[in-house]
Amino acid sequence: MPVPVITVIPVIAVIARFLGIPEVPSIPGPLVLLGLALVLLAWRLTYTAARLDRLHARVEGALVAVDAQLVRRAEAVQELAGSGLLDPATSLFLAAAAAESLELEDEPVDARVEAETDLSQALDLALPPETVDGLRRDGDHGGRVLLQRLRSSCTRVQLARRFHNDAVVDVQRVRRKRLVRAFRLAGHAELPRTVEFDDRLPSALE
Repeated sequence: MPVPVITVIPVIAVIARFLGIPEVPSIPGPLVLLGLALVLLAWRLTYTAARLDRLHARVEGALVAVDAQLVRRAEAVQELAGSGLLDPATSLFLAAAAAESLELEDEPVDARVEAETDLSQALDLALPPETVDGLRRDGDHGGRVLLQRLRSSCTRVQLARRFHNDAVVDVQRVRRKRLVRAFRLAGHAELPRTVEFDDRLPSALE
């Protein structure tokens, strides 16, 4: 059971006199409680603001990672398209989809979701099971290596987008709290949004 502040104050005064410490004017109990409440509020605001800053930084870093993985995926697709291991029509189809993605490299990720969805769907259409099986058997010309590189890059895109979206959800959850909204701890920072596009692996590579 907590000891009332009004009881604690006289005890502190007795100890102070015993130790020879000059007495200080007594402070009313309600003012002590108010002071403690303000200190606790200041600590809570400082902690929450610092946490929010860290979460925003995490979102920004995760978005950079998504961007980098998208570029690597498009480059892996271009490498496969230019390998000569696919028929000309399929190679041209994949090269065009990858080029569209790379043309938007300097744009925000939000502006690239349509092109990235198109690239995912192009991969699924261009790599049916029989084509994938043929590439896996073609070890001499690097077909298996190209497929592994492509699959790895696609998986990294999925992981990077998932990590980013998880970070965004964390920021949104904190910013919905009454304390954050009442004291405007987020300042003028824009509320981050999740990145949504089709990043599924080609079905033959799953």
